[in-house]
Amino acid sequence: MKTNRENSEKNNFELSVSDKITLLKLARKTLEEKIRHEKMFTPDTSDFSENLKTNCGAFVSLHVFGKLRGCIGRMTGDIPLYRMIQKMAVSSAIHDPRFNPVHPDELENVDIELSVLSPLKKISDLSEIQLGKHGILLTKGHNSGVFLPQVAIETNWNLDEFLGHCSRDKAGLDWFGWRTADIFIFTADVFGEKQTSK
Repeated sequence: MKTNRENSEKNNFELSVSDKITLLKLARKTLEEKIRHEKMFTPDTSDFSENLKTNCGAFVSLHVFGKLRGCIGRMTGDIPLYRMIQKMAVSSAIHDPRFNPVHPDELENVDIELSVLSPLKKISDLSEIQLGKHGILLTKGHNSGVFLPQVAIETNWNLDEFLGHCSRDKAGLDWFGWRTADIFIFTADVFGEKQTSK
């Protein structure tokens, strides 16, 4: 009963505009402190909403002049959302193996985008995947790969391409490896500094 209630609460989880602005400012301040001063920022959480203290999965994406500069996240959360955003912001800037660590001189050109995730849903019918709405997680043995919902929009891939690239490029399987993998879908509340500054 407890699990069902928790799941119901999570399914009704929705961030307000104020929550989103708070998270983006927190991510920015955390990056500034870590990269410029090598310190972890400790926020005053007394005015934080319950949403920001709810355990959630999240990804932080960094872009410079429109190009990806780092992206790291977790599918599920075992810590409050605000702390998850802080940890993933630092990881995206410093620990993404595809990029060199973000340099202090780059910070003013870094755009921050956050993706707060819904619970995972395992599917057996590909028709349940709505491109642009759903992200996917493929798992097979020790291999796994993830695409956030916005990837399909940014690349203009069809469903076969979305699955194939995730299987080959992210999960380390072959192009059709998704056919024998477990497929999970999720939605993401995606927002960034560019959108909220308009």
